[in-house]
Amino acid sequence: MKQFNIAIVGCGSMSTAWVEYALSRKDCKICAIVDINIDSANSMKAKYSLDCPTYTDLQKAIRENDINLVMDITIPQAHFQVLKTALSSGCDCLGEKPMADGIESAREMCRLTKSAGKTYAVMQNRRYLKNIRAYKELLQPEVLGNIGIINAEFYIGAHFGGFRDAMESPLILDMAIHTFDQARFLSGGSPVSVYCHEFNPSWSWYAGNAAATCIFEFDNGAVFTYNGAWCSEGCMTPWECYWRTVGSQGSAIWHGDEIYAEILNPDAPKSFTSETIRVEPKYLWQGNENHTGCLDEMFNALIENRNPETICFDNIKSMEMVFAAIESAKQCKKILI
Repeated sequence: MKQFNIAIVGCGSMSTAWVEYALSRKDCKICAIVDINIDSANSMKAKYSLDCPTYTDLQKAIRENDINLVMDITIPQAHFQVLKTALSSGCDCLGEKPMADGIESAREMCRLTKSAGKTYAVMQNRRYLKNIRAYKELLQPEVLGNIGIINAEFYIGAHFGGFRDAMESPLILDMAIHTFDQARFLSGGSPVSVYCHEFNPSWSWYAGNAAATCIFEFDNGAVFTYNGAWCSEGCMTPWECYWRTVGSQGSAIWHGDEIYAEILNPDAPKSFTSETIRVEPKYLWQGNENHTGCLDEMFNALIENRNPETICFDNIKSMEMVFAAIESAKQCKKILI
């Protein structure tokens, strides 16, 4: 059995899911905890009664503890340096989204990963939900025909505090990456262009733009529209969004736990509006959900010596959507991806 000697890097609130997952696996051992604030690292060590040293220096932690896997749960601005250190030390790396705080950094991270011959995979936990897998069942050609329209709505009033409140584009950079990645996963297409208008409503508690409307074109002919706000109080959508997908044979809805399609009834006579048949998903997917599901896929890929579903070379397509949308908003024009 392959043994993973892990360095946990970053001890903020998000690290809890990663630490608890590592502790649940017999093939994992947390050998070092790293944080720029040593008190945070020591607090994490005490919380889980871990028998390992703490550090502020990742390279030293790797060198002194025979680390072969780095779990990066730092802020986006730190991801590039964490990955570079991990790869140069011969380690694979699994990290939180977004991959980087800029597209050039993300591209360089892919280049470094390829050159090192190692694995760098990014957390996209929203792919690993029974509901998104059920919804994807309904978007298959044999059900919905050719997909042409995908709409997602995200409206949540999130009072985080901290670094998000100070970001220039908090919604698109820190949150919409989830929805953009979901759209790629659901459509099976890759983005080719975007027009985006981002703004900050007068009541927003964010310094940067907390609302946006985006129109993406995909290489399979589908058009994906995103409407969202992170300062929307009341009538909140799920974190996974409200979705409507329209194909040549009907439409499919995903509103929380309500998932269904209405497709053309081939036996009905032609009329002003066509008669449809309601189709329910079969919920065929049996995997774990959220972070656990994505981490399962990452570790299975490492064990099987293959690329995980959210390998950096694929995830960068979602990153390109993010940064192209931000650039479109800045230039007030359509941007080719």
